[in-house]
Amino acid sequence: MPLLHKVKTEVFMEKKETTPRRAARRSYEERNKDKRKQTSGNFGTMIPRDLFDEINAFLAKHHITKVELIFKGYEALKAEYEKVDNKQ
Repeated sequence: MPLLHKVKTEVFMEKKETTPRRAARRSYEERNKDKRKQTSGNFGTMIPRDLFDEINAFLAKHHITKVELIFKGYEALKAEYEKVDNKQ
């Protein structure tokens, strides 16, 4: 029985030609990267695709943004836990 070896292939994206506009954008992004990190955040979570699609469909149907979903979910959980904390 022959042995199969996996060959590691690397794929490199070719950078688009640098134009004055692209150079300006890259420069701007580099200068403002730290400021953006300080003013906003990203949870970077992964969920199963079927749940992701279900949530997106619900949000689209009711014209709700993902930011609004996170904010309202946070507010609801915070209120729920405040009730629990007050009972103790």
